[in-house]
Amino acid sequence: MGRFAPDTVGRFAPDTVGRFAPDTVGRFAPSPTGPLHLGNLRTALVAWLSARSSGGGFLVRMEDLDRVTSSRDHEVTQLADLAALGIHPDGEVVRQSDRFALHDAAIDRLTAAGLTYSCYCSRREIRDAAQAPHGDIHPDGAYPGTCRHLSRAERRARADAGRRPALRLLAVDVEPIVVHDRFVGEFTGVVDDVVLRRNDGVPAYNLAVVVDDALQGVTEVVRGDDLVSSTPRQVHLQRLLGLPEVTHLHVPLVLGPDGQRLAKRHGAVTLADLAARGVTASAVLSLLAHSLGLADAGEPVTPEALAERFSVASLPREPWRWSDTPA
Repeated sequence: MGRFAPDTVGRFAPDTVGRFAPDTVGRFAPSPTGPLHLGNLRTALVAWLSARSSGGGFLVRMEDLDRVTSSRDHEVTQLADLAALGIHPDGEVVRQSDRFALHDAAIDRLTAAGLTYSCYCSRREIRDAAQAPHGDIHPDGAYPGTCRHLSRAERRARADAGRRPALRLLAVDVEPIVVHDRFVGEFTGVVDDVVLRRNDGVPAYNLAVVVDDALQGVTEVVRGDDLVSSTPRQVHLQRLLGLPEVTHLHVPLVLGPDGQRLAKRHGAVTLADLAARGVTASAVLSLLAHSLGLADAGEPVTPEALAERFSVASLPREPWRWSDTPA
């Protein structure tokens, strides 16, 4: 397949990145569906520190593909929370919902190459198929290819029944892909027939994220290690589309007192929650820095000072367990 035009996927022009080296560009890409909690903020801080410690630029992109739960109010709140910690993006904040035409162009490229097909499966049918006796062949919730070989009559019958199809990637004979992560190390994962466009016509996350990273010149992706299993799929899409591959850094999650992934049910988990208890944003930054091994407990810090101390090798290997009673 041909590549995107170089001027389209090229890195930031110098006047966009400003004083930062254009060869290192990190990003934080939240979904504006609610306020950021401490786990989100900790990941954002690591992404900012990793970029800044290497003299690179830092971007924020709103991944607002879910038009039902995403809102501009949440976006404003999230950006304000980042700013309160001293985390500021270089350049304009990009919204995925403004870029559907770019995502669709990439999907059209894959379709023209014969690498897509319509899928009429419901989530329940996919879940049931994954739990069937053959499920060990399709680990990590991988799609078993149910609709891959439907006949024309079978497709017509599903359409006549009112089923709206999603569009999937035809991942035929794709060998497991090895990802070299700066923190996790070497990870090998399968590539299945990932959704490219949902049945509501919206581009799917895995497709959108690789297109947007390439178009924005992102070179490093920092995110929670719960997403590491999706990375081989994204690497495969990058290769199919001729897009630059990025460096990955998947960091341990923040857990609640019960050992589960941190969520609002765990109590005071957002800046607003903590502010109501008299905990300032500066104190939260100190808390996050301490959790990353970058500061003593209660030590006043700034993001700039933390960037000078930051190294991937020194990051804690275990998840950080949060209690809603701040120290």
